[in-house]
Amino acid sequence: MADFKRLDDADGLAEKTALVRVDFNVPMNDAGEVTDDTRLRAALDTVQALSGKGAKVALLAHFGRPKGEVKPEMSLKPVAEAFASVLGAPVAFASDCVGEVAENAIHSVQGGGVVLLENTRFKPGEEKNDPDLADEMAKLGDLYVNDAFSAAHRAHVSTEGLARRLPAYAGKSMERELDALNAALGSPERPVLAVVGGAKVSSKIDLLKNLVSKVDMLAIGGGMANTFLAARGVNVGKSLCEHDLADTCRQIEANAKDAGCEILLPVDVVVAKEFAANAENRTCAAGDVAEDEMILDAGPATVEALEAAMDRAKTLVWNGPLGAFELNPFDVATVSAARSAASRAKAGHLIAVAGGGDTVAALNHAGAAEDFTFVSTAGGAFLEWMEGKALPGVEALKH
Repeated sequence: MADFKRLDDADGLAEKTALVRVDFNVPMNDAGEVTDDTRLRAALDTVQALSGKGAKVALLAHFGRPKGEVKPEMSLKPVAEAFASVLGAPVAFASDCVGEVAENAIHSVQGGGVVLLENTRFKPGEEKNDPDLADEMAKLGDLYVNDAFSAAHRAHVSTEGLARRLPAYAGKSMERELDALNAALGSPERPVLAVVGGAKVSSKIDLLKNLVSKVDMLAIGGGMANTFLAARGVNVGKSLCEHDLADTCRQIEANAKDAGCEILLPVDVVVAKEFAANAENRTCAAGDVAEDEMILDAGPATVEALEAAMDRAKTLVWNGPLGAFELNPFDVATVSAARSAASRAKAGHLIAVAGGGDTVAALNHAGAAEDFTFVSTAGGAFLEWMEGKALPGVEALKH
């Protein structure tokens, strides 16, 4: 991943037009107001770096899923106004992302100016990576910058096609993401510990298969751990469990053994008879679950074992919670382990990288996200990267 072109490699930018793919798929209320500007702020470094060198910045983004049709409620116009507020400078808006309308909007701004083009997904060819649309869009700019890692697993015109037609660079946000991912799994400091949680093994089979060949220790938590425990012959009561994947779990464990990867499963668990906040619960050994009980969290001995693994590790990559963290008190293991990882990262003892939707929510809930080395907000792209898959939007930056 280290061989991509960076924005600092681009020179002679004055009066040139940079087509910049950003992630402006932001939450909005019924009044058309942006309710969380995190993704807007993430684009600031790239936009300011380009405009500071005198380039015209034409922003490309999608919003919602219009499926190739113009849908006024999915227009990016309100986002232009919100980004202007974040940027502290005017942001022009073009009601199209190609053709004369887009050309005129770009022409209307001076060097260093910023214009947001209309939702790329209003074009039927965008998601099909249509070469004609890519040719037409490429006419608008002199260089291409991808700053949207969250969309890098899609081979669309605005994420991949343009990078094949113009000098292409990673934006500042993309650069940070790729550097962090390279440090976590590309060429990490060893030993590497992966923590993978979540509800179902079935949604993370590719991920687990890839990780056992890449990491030194793999801790499995959440509902997924129940399936692995059951595959080992442990009774998990009425816990969430995919019993039909027992053979898959056993094969993953066999692969791990062959690769020298240690699998860590819960040694103790917190159980309850109902899936509800503040349900009556008890802590027991993993093999001591009653038929009418369900596992809702990992126990303190499991967290201790995980902390001991963190002490042995130099690098940690985390995806998914260790229990039903959205229900009190079944968030204890996730919160404790996350804070332990954060404190080790803050002290410089551990490179800690995390990502995935539930993961970000869990780390924020624990108040631990800020002290992790890097937390990726890219859901699908982060998971596909962890699965070892090539991401089209990243591959296109290497040519």
